Amino acid sequence: MRTRLVGVLRPGPCRAALTGALLGALLTACGDSGSTSGGDFKPNGSPTTAQASPTTPTSTAPSALPTEQVNQTVLQRYLEYQKVYKRAYEQNDPTELATVAVNPLLGQVSKDVERTKAKGQIWRFTNVSNPKVYARAKDGATVYVIDCMRTLSGYRFSATTGKRTAGGTGDAFVYRTALRYDAGLWKVSDSVRDKKC
Repeated sequence: MRTRLVGVLRPGPCRAALTGALLGALLTACGDSGSTSGGDFKPNGSPTTAQASPTTPTSTAPSALPTEQVNQTVLQRYLEYQKVYKRAYEQNDPTELATVAVNPLLGQVSKDVERTKAKGQIWRFTNVSNPKVYARAKDGATVYVIDCMRTLSGYRFSATTGKRTAGGTGDAFVYRTALRYDAGLWKVSDSVRDKKC
């Protein structure tokens, strides 16, 4: 599948933050590392094999990475968002969402979780996901994922009695989701439900 470039959704502090993060990393790399070598090049072993986890912030600009690496990271973060989204509804606690989402979606989902909690309900569901990267912004700071999300079942339960109050089998819809590079991490910023799939 060929990834197509699209215009940026909205200009904002993302580019400035990305530039600042990159500049900070360059300045840190040029700073004193505590070495007493006097600047001489003296390799003393093999490179480390430790890799950053998908949730560890990196200061490398997404446009500086190979497209396949960015796509893989974005899809991992998208799937992590789906797990955190599910936990937020199961536990009626949206606090963990900030690790995988930014506004406007963060605010929308957090309010919905709080409304569900205020009704004394818990929402449990099972989804099957098949996400693919389908586009990216020209500046590389936003990547778009398309997903045919199938809800196998979704039920609401009373938080006090545990009895099922609503729900049943679900449908499958196409979701188009934007992930934005924010403070060194890819986070979901917007999602739109489209036609059935």
